[in-house]
Amino acid sequence: MNEKTIQDPLSGFEDWYSAAKANEPDVPDAAALATSSADGWPNVRMVLLKGVDGPEKPAPERGFLFYTNLDSVKAHELSENPRAALCFHWKSLKRQVRISGMTQPVRTAEADAYFASRPKQSQIGAWASHQSQPLQSRFELERRVAKFAARFAIGETPRPEFWSGFRLIPLRIEFWENRPFRLHDRQVFTRATPDLQWETNRLYP
Repeated sequence: MNEKTIQDPLSGFEDWYSAAKANEPDVPDAAALATSSADGWPNVRMVLLKGVDGPEKPAPERGFLFYTNLDSVKAHELSENPRAALCFHWKSLKRQVRISGMTQPVRTAEADAYFASRPKQSQIGAWASHQSQPLQSRFELERRVAKFAARFAIGETPRPEFWSGFRLIPLRIEFWENRPFRLHDRQVFTRATPDLQWETNRLYP
């Protein structure tokens, strides 16, 4: 049974992520994001990965980026409890990566730059949506979309103050790869704090 050892978890993730973008037919940047409220109730939903910090960033600050409405449930839960986890599952590659750690808000310049890169309709949608709040009818949402489409019809669409992102700085990363007879390969990296070196072990499947 061949055993491939990953030396650095963030570089290893980049390699697997690149393979997923080349081979996974259905949204390779989709991940399940798990959060919990201050009183411990868990919550999970799919989000899209919007960046992974490269080696040019100091190691204790490197992480995984995603964006959201700051009035969303996930944002409120992360403000109460910054611990979170991501799970990527690439079915076509028979691979999975589980990441857990601490989140922190992205910098204003990062949020501005990413928002500016979004399609115009997505920018309008961010303005129009009271994410996670009760919606009386679909017409109400369409009316708000039309309102902000007219407001920002010409020129750049500014980022709303209520829309930004989070960086998950990992303390644990597990790589899982399918093997015959359910004897899967699992390699896990852990560290107590972001400024420490990674420790790695293999796990029974």
